[in-house]
Amino acid sequence: MEFQAVNVLDATSLISTFGLIGILAIIFAETGLLVGFFFPGDSMLFLAGVAASSSAEEIVGTSISLPWLLVGAPVCAIAGAQLGHFLGARFGTKMFNKPDSKLFKAEYVTKAEQYFEKFGPAKAVVLARFIPIVRTFLNPVAGVLEMPARTFFVWNVVGGLVWTDGIILLGYKLGDTIGSSIDKYLLPGVFVIVLISLLPIIIEVIRSKREAKREAASSSGS
Repeated sequence: MEFQAVNVLDATSLISTFGLIGILAIIFAETGLLVGFFFPGDSMLFLAGVAASSSAEEIVGTSISLPWLLVGAPVCAIAGAQLGHFLGARFGTKMFNKPDSKLFKAEYVTKAEQYFEKFGPAKAVVLARFIPIVRTFLNPVAGVLEMPARTFFVWNVVGGLVWTDGIILLGYKLGDTIGSSIDKYLLPGVFVIVLISLLPIIIEVIRSKREAKREAASSSGS
């Protein structure tokens, strides 16, 4: 049997090699184990949706059950994030204060504090789902910043469901609608997903700037 190397940075390679179990394991690792921040989460979910469509075998090389995806993906995303929050609450800033560590740095805590202050804890947890790397590190940072476990869980569920099932259903719909020609739209589709992922952040930044201008104008007028 010929051994075929797996490219962990390529979503198609991961899905065709490991199937449903691999997808769920990677989602959990990316959101909970801190070392999975390099996995292509967004594009993998999109292609997982394609793998559940009528274009599965032709485009991805394997077929995956849509119901299992829609149930398993959010469960693993939510469970992973909860583990990250627990680790942050349990070990605190000790996770981030190793000066020579490539993963755990104190600057992540500082950035997360700014993120929490700008968007608020609830929005921060939901929006972080759509930002690579941030969705990995925000969960333990939320624990470090002592965000209540119950509050974190509620918004973790919201973000986990919207992120996983939303992107999966988009890939599934395109795979069924466009069929074999979807191969032409894979890269543009991934680009659109990234753009949509950043859209809430862009909107919040614009809104914050407008509010800051209004506050500055009102203070100068008084």
